[in-house]
Amino acid sequence: MAVTSLTSCSGLPGAGPTAGEVTAASKPTSTGETRFALIDVDPNVVAKMESWSAVSLQGTFGKQGAVATQAIGQGDYVQVTIWEAASGGLFSAPTNAQMTGSGSRTATIPEQVVGPDGAITVPYAGRVQVRGRTPQQVEQAVVTALTGKAIEPQALVTVTKNIANTVTVVGEVTGGARVPLTTRGDRILDVVASAGGTRAAAHETFVTLVRGPQSVRIPMQALLISPAENVFVRPGDVISVAKEPQTFTSAGATGQNSVVPFDSIGITLDQAIARAGGLSDTRADPGGVFVIRYERPEEYDQLGFRRPDPGGLPQVPVIYRVNMRDPNGFFMARRFPIRNKDILFVSTAPAAEMQKVINVLIGFVGAAATVVAVAAVAR
Repeated sequence: MAVTSLTSCSGLPGAGPTAGEVTAASKPTSTGETRFALIDVDPNVVAKMESWSAVSLQGTFGKQGAVATQAIGQGDYVQVTIWEAASGGLFSAPTNAQMTGSGSRTATIPEQVVGPDGAITVPYAGRVQVRGRTPQQVEQAVVTALTGKAIEPQALVTVTKNIANTVTVVGEVTGGARVPLTTRGDRILDVVASAGGTRAAAHETFVTLVRGPQSVRIPMQALLISPAENVFVRPGDVISVAKEPQTFTSAGATGQNSVVPFDSIGITLDQAIARAGGLSDTRADPGGVFVIRYERPEEYDQLGFRRPDPGGLPQVPVIYRVNMRDPNGFFMARRFPIRNKDILFVSTAPAAEMQKVINVLIGFVGAAATVVAVAAVAR
């Protein structure tokens, strides 16, 4: 019976694999395949990871300043008002003109949508190109076209509905819409505020700026903490605001096994261990602290390790190991970034597993002693 109890120790309850079992499972199978990559975290690994998270709005769009002028574009609504110095001119008919206090005549041409040809129609001036021009430039073009036809013409061009010089704001905002840009230049937070602000808390919100083929996504907290990230927006930009609560799962010999939330700006491994209640004094193996995640192939390849053979998965299954027995492990933990949906697993120490065996044996011996005592009494 004792032998049976010893040989069945592998069936004892446990919080997961030991460090040795994780290492063994990472070895190639009999067919030469590996199911996941096991990587020991060192300065080279964390340096690569830090470069992955170095993408920023400032680095991508920071050199593109505010738009100096707001040119008229296709889809804009444009209204033209024309003045003549005296009556009797082209725009002096009573049906379409009004007399000002100085005796000049003014006529307002109804607003027009700038069409695919980029032009609007001005009576007696024909089709006037407006796309790509400022209102002041269009005014000059209208006056030039009417000179010699109207009496000392003057023009005022107004964009009544600004469609081309807008930014589209979508997602977790109070009023998603096309937001017109001002001539002073607008930044991301200006436009988000104009759309009513975000509905979600800043610590669980991400902002994505799309400009042409480029797209950058950063936490809202980064915009608030670092003014340099609050870059100028440009006509045609798209800003997407998304609520994405960040969590990791703690398992194994930690103070608590649970799903743990963290701020969108991110945390490092040492902070994650603290939020998980630390390593268990009686159960944890400091040499078996693991972070389990899927990595994007293009990022994994930068680490310089051979890819495992997980069977056609779009991402690479990776287990990172940090040896907290080594004091350098604490510095690695301080730099190692935790990502959304990571699993923090701490293996059980061999001594703790042995204690389970001893407890089983003690229980067995105690039960045997009880049986002997009962038998003696029965005799």
